[in-house]
Amino acid sequence: MNGSSIVVTGAAGFIGSCLVGFLNSQGYTNLLLVDEFSRADKEPNLQGKTYLQKIERESFFDWLQNNDPSIDFIFHIGARTDTTEFNYAIHEHLNVEYSQKIWNYCVAKNVPLVYASSAATYGGGEFGYDDNHELPFKLKPLNPYGVSKNEFDKWAIQQATQPPFWAGLKFFNVYGPNEYHKARMASVIFHSFNQIKKGGLVKLFRSHRPDFKDGQQLRDFVYVKDVLKVCYWLMQNKPASGIYNLGTGKARAFEDLVKATFAGIDKDPNIQFIDMPEDIRDKYQYFTEANMQKLFDAGYTEKFYSLEEGVQDYVRNYLSLGKFY
Repeated sequence: MNGSSIVVTGAAGFIGSCLVGFLNSQGYTNLLLVDEFSRADKEPNLQGKTYLQKIERESFFDWLQNNDPSIDFIFHIGARTDTTEFNYAIHEHLNVEYSQKIWNYCVAKNVPLVYASSAATYGGGEFGYDDNHELPFKLKPLNPYGVSKNEFDKWAIQQATQPPFWAGLKFFNVYGPNEYHKARMASVIFHSFNQIKKGGLVKLFRSHRPDFKDGQQLRDFVYVKDVLKVCYWLMQNKPASGIYNLGTGKARAFEDLVKATFAGIDKDPNIQFIDMPEDIRDKYQYFTEANMQKLFDAGYTEKFYSLEEGVQDYVRNYLSLGKFY
């Protein structure tokens, strides 16, 4: 390693902390971690990890100015991800304006950038799930979070000055270790596991659309370990810049997910259907499926975990043991 460092924003969160662990496993310890580090429930995510320094999110740009560090790469994973937060100003500050400042820094200092976008940008899916650069200008996301992520994607695509390499990753439904702190926003696997432990059954949202049976709402669930591999590959290979989908390319039913969770703790499935809360009912995605061709065309060849493989690994090796990545 030379004297340059890698920045990971959102480093105390779910995907960010896993990325720190993955970079450590590849021999990178020269990491600058950016986040709001006040939350005690996120602290275990970073235990045992090696890094240079933690920097508070709101003072990061002052810190950069004062220290002028040599930076090799920025992973901008941090975001306000709460889809039930309807105050757009909060999303705008963190997901649009903050991201623009990161981008402008990368342009000024010639630093490559990978940032987290989201499949929430696709809204109801009426325009499909292609990661071309025309689509963001048509999309109608269903909540302020999705709007903010799409606004930044549009802004990035339109910039005349760009980092030497950049990729906006549209994360689909990511699940895996280190989401213990996420409460309502944690994955269905996490909630299912806890429901099984507590009461022996899992409650799933009933379908409120005639074209979908209960439990057959479909999402593209992607295991966090695949997300880490793609992030790392992009840093190493720097293919064509642009927006990239990051799912598995295969939509699966919530019912399959829950059955795999039961299988992970060697129990027979026991599922009960409940009404979806009113506040998310008309903003709910019934189907998401990433078109992954662009990443494959760019040269990515690693095989993705199947839903069953990913859930099995997560449940047996992390949730059942209360372990972190």
